[in-house]
Amino acid sequence: MNPRHSGLVIPLAFVIRASSFVAACLFIFSGNALCADNIGVLGSKPKWEVLKNYQRTITHDEFTHLINDVYCTHGFAADLIEIDNDAAQILTNRESHNVFTLHFAPDPNSKARIPRLWHPAKSLPRPKTDKPLAGLRIALDPGHLGGKWAKMEERWFQLGDTKPVTEGDLTLRVSRMLASRLKKLGATVLFVRNSTSPTTPERPGDFKELAREILINNGLPQPRPDVLDPNDPEKDKTIRWQSEMLFYRYSEIRHRAVLVNNKLHPDVVLCLHFNAEGWGDPANPILIDNNHLHLLVNGSYLQDELDLDDERFEMIRRLLSRAYDEELAIADTVATSMAKATGLPAYQYPTTLTTTKVGSSGYVYARNLLATRLYRCPVVYCEPYVMNSKDGFARIQAGDYDGTKEINGAARKSIFREYADSVADGLVEYYHGARVAQGAAISKSPN
Repeated sequence: MNPRHSGLVIPLAFVIRASSFVAACLFIFSGNALCADNIGVLGSKPKWEVLKNYQRTITHDEFTHLINDVYCTHGFAADLIEIDNDAAQILTNRESHNVFTLHFAPDPNSKARIPRLWHPAKSLPRPKTDKPLAGLRIALDPGHLGGKWAKMEERWFQLGDTKPVTEGDLTLRVSRMLASRLKKLGATVLFVRNSTSPTTPERPGDFKELAREILINNGLPQPRPDVLDPNDPEKDKTIRWQSEMLFYRYSEIRHRAVLVNNKLHPDVVLCLHFNAEGWGDPANPILIDNNHLHLLVNGSYLQDELDLDDERFEMIRRLLSRAYDEELAIADTVATSMAKATGLPAYQYPTTLTTTKVGSSGYVYARNLLATRLYRCPVVYCEPYVMNSKDGFARIQAGDYDGTKEINGAARKSIFREYADSVADGLVEYYHGARVAQGAAISKSPN
């Protein structure tokens, strides 16, 4: 699994294989034959003209803060973004040397309206006491795929004769529980995925020729067609493995983005995942003591990611929509609620090479993931529980139930209900508080 497109903790060897895959794909997509625009894996040509709608919607100081402290915390090449007092020059294409000029608003009081389809909490009417989420459109995005697709994604393991652990099925179960609670609280709930099947109409077989081309251009003139052994350390050099990766990691997520942006139009997307650490052989997995929690918002782009025209465009568009201000506030509040309910410590990334810790809760990181970048609204990406931790595994095996059960010597709530309830409680706290505060501010206004 690509470490830049997942919030999961995965084995180092797997990171190396996935990273080589991405480099190969970028070679293909940035070659002269296919891409003078230098775009990413299965990406599309950026529509820079869309940014004209954001002229004078942001001040110099706001733009500089978001660039330096949120989106480009690892730095960027000097020719990509040049900022002066009145405008920013953003490179659209290195080959042509074309730039887009973004003009700043001279001061906060003269900013133009920000064009967006989602609604910040402060723009929603004051809620009724029994329906604190009324008027809010929430999209639930259960991470990964379940059923027969789980082994392909390598989000599956089984210990002895116990029930297999498949992340895509777990997240779908939580999403349905959460949907029920959110609807009772007044929200309109939309599913990005509501079955174990992919949302994309494409399948791995559609990518065989591209996978072959990637491998050839990566130095394998005669790539193997199939994976003969699931534990083969060189399975990433097969056409099957690469075509499957193109299918579930890129085609699927990009299709979900189309659904979110063109059909669902939510005010916030909740990407629901379970975490994991290296479990070795999925048929004989390693259970560990570590169990933790963290949430992700978009940001912390790497310099080589910013070199890609489409990722740079998507970053600037997201920055100008001001999704970060809303999603960080939501993530911090939801993280605090989840930490209280689960008792889990905050996950600490082993390095700061890909992430930047943000917010005040201690549980939230900025990171450039495909979903958090492409969904054109605030996105909160939840990563609670380590599935192959001793505690997480035992609670997953216990299934769903009312009340509490004794698990590993402690009375525990169903892990699924705990997850869903803690997210819902955090959303209620954030949206109710923000809307009440905005209503109070309006009532005190002399106008």
